Amino acid sequence: MKYASLAGIIAALLLILSCFIPWAYYPDLKQNFTGFYSMQNHYGKPGIAFLLFSIISIILFSIARLWSKRANQFIAVLIFAYALKTYFLFGACYQGICPQIKSGLVFVLVFSFIILLASLLSKIDIRNKG
Repeated sequence: MKYASLAGIIAALLLILSCFIPWAYYPDLKQNFTGFYSMQNHYGKPGIAFLLFSIISIILFSIARLWSKRANQFIAVLIFAYALKTYFLFGACYQGICPQIKSGLVFVLVFSFIILLASLLSKIDIRNKG
């Protein structure tokens, strides 16, 4: 895919932005949780991990080397696996109360999957030095 690296960079930037919008609404607490806020930090701050991994992924998408493509595939798998874990954590019911999943959490899944696809489909020209 010719524009896979550009699509991956854009998806990584959008993933960072989606950490700032609401992920889930908890009706018993009457609060929206985001990637950087959860009540008394019970769910941690997964937005920090997404921010760090997305910046690393953007840097690796920008480098046109074989090692960076392989490293980026590893980082993309970590991003997607952590997005799945975060989706199940923030969307799970507890004590009979189910949170309302907001668009930010869905965007995290979608953009992390796009990063994974872009890292797998990006092309690197390898020239023989012979």
